[in-house]
Amino acid sequence: MKSKETLKLVGIPVIVASLCCLTPIIIVLFGLGSVALAGSLADSLYGDYKWVFRLVGLVLLGLSVLSYIRRQKGICTLDEAKKRRNEIFNIIAVALTVGVVGYFVWLYVIVEYAGKLLRIWS
Repeated sequence: MKSKETLKLVGIPVIVASLCCLTPIIIVLFGLGSVALAGSLADSLYGDYKWVFRLVGLVLLGLSVLSYIRRQKGICTLDEAKKRRNEIFNIIAVALTVGVVGYFVWLYVIVEYAGKLLRIWS
């Protein structure tokens, strides 16, 4: 699996999983609310609903991998999947690893520093 394909595969699920903290930044950047509102929203979304966002991101990653396997690799039947199970396992392992690492880098480095720069959280 090429790096460009991998980024396409995990990009949207990583962003969706991090919407708990990305949403307040978007609100401030687009002028839709104050920093105080964004901070309060960040506390609520990350404190109470972070697992919902993570679960939705994981489900989207699963659907993305399934779609990739069916469309790009042409594996549509169970017999074909049994024959190519090592390839499927490798695709899932790479997507999951890149997704988890991408999530942590995106959320806890990039979004975190953007929030501190905007003074949404200290």
